[in-house]
Amino acid sequence: MAKRALILIEGSTTGTGLLFVQAARRLGLDPITLSSDPASHDYFGTECTEPIRVDTDSLDALIRECSRLSETYDIAGITSTEEEVYATVGKLCRHFDLPGPNPTSIERCCDKFVQRQLLAQAGVPIPAYRLAANTTDVGSSAQAIGLPVILKPAVGSGSCGVRLCRDADELAEHTTYLLGGEHIWRSSPRILVEEFAQGPHYYAQTVGNEVLGIGAADFGPPPHFVYRESTFPAPLADDERQRIADVSLSSLRALGLGWGPTSIEFRWTSRGPVVIEVNPRLGGTPGPQLVQAACGIDLIAEHIKLVIGERWDLRRRHLQTAAVRNLLPDRDGILDRLDGERQAVALSGVVEVKLHVKPKAPIVRYGDYRDPIGYVIAASPDLAQTQAILQHAVDLIDWSITPFPTISGP
Repeated sequence: MAKRALILIEGSTTGTGLLFVQAARRLGLDPITLSSDPASHDYFGTECTEPIRVDTDSLDALIRECSRLSETYDIAGITSTEEEVYATVGKLCRHFDLPGPNPTSIERCCDKFVQRQLLAQAGVPIPAYRLAANTTDVGSSAQAIGLPVILKPAVGSGSCGVRLCRDADELAEHTTYLLGGEHIWRSSPRILVEEFAQGPHYYAQTVGNEVLGIGAADFGPPPHFVYRESTFPAPLADDERQRIADVSLSSLRALGLGWGPTSIEFRWTSRGPVVIEVNPRLGGTPGPQLVQAACGIDLIAEHIKLVIGERWDLRRRHLQTAAVRNLLPDRDGILDRLDGERQAVALSGVVEVKLHVKPKAPIVRYGDYRDPIGYVIAASPDLAQTQAILQHAVDLIDWSITPFPTISGP
């Protein structure tokens, strides 16, 4: 009998790919990763699994490779952790008659301008927005909306290229960055100019058409949007939680979603919950670990069950308040030391300590998902207790960074 395999299209450089590989093995599956750049994934050697190099931007190339693999394996499911290829995953699943997301819905959702249009048509509360293709468009759009505004690529993920522009100088600077060749575009340059919806940040974790829970998050210093801390579940009143849940389900209907996990981001403004973004996929680490620490649900394993056509189980095993703190460097340079991991992880209530870098590594802040050098997760039955445990653990972790040498003139 052929071995059952899970095909993972791209493995993620943020740790989620490793969790998928491990979860697949626990479920009795052989995980096989197809990647256009296997060297970008650092878990292959430790997991004794070799990736297959494929052009993952090419549906035809993926179909050929999966067809070849089907001669040896029983392909039980195909999925990905990466938004850039998730619509292609949906097309692959349809080609091989496997469970998967609706590719048309994913494509529409991944285009933030189209997503905004569909949400607005359905009456879902969103920030004011305009689409811009050049410097003139950006300026007129910002003037119409009113500063401050957020500039972001219409297609992209991980907060890459997203910036708060508080005045005309910041607007001009970031427009030049996006359109001047520094930002890498996966499609033709299109910029979303968006009202800065101000208020506490929340996100809804949905699975299928069910709101599994609502978390709260905050960011590092502006003008960027790098996650600093997240708490799950969020400390909300019942009516606040219900309003976010209602808008979440309206968003799923408006975008034709409802298969698999989705993360919906909000700001709670004077109008109540306003949708900032709908991410039509499972979020990256440490999001799944935070949910598991809070309620005992392994989102990655349950997602794989859905992918291979098995019944998933979203029953809560326990109920705690979990929180994660990303470790954010305050400067660029060379990491001299990074200490305290063993002491932090030994604390009662600490669920996980993960450090992404090692001493002597270069540290470069991009203002997006690549900035954290690690994270700490803590959980307990009480929010205040969880926050105290988390702070104690973070205080035990110490690092120093020597700035890069400056180049002096002649």
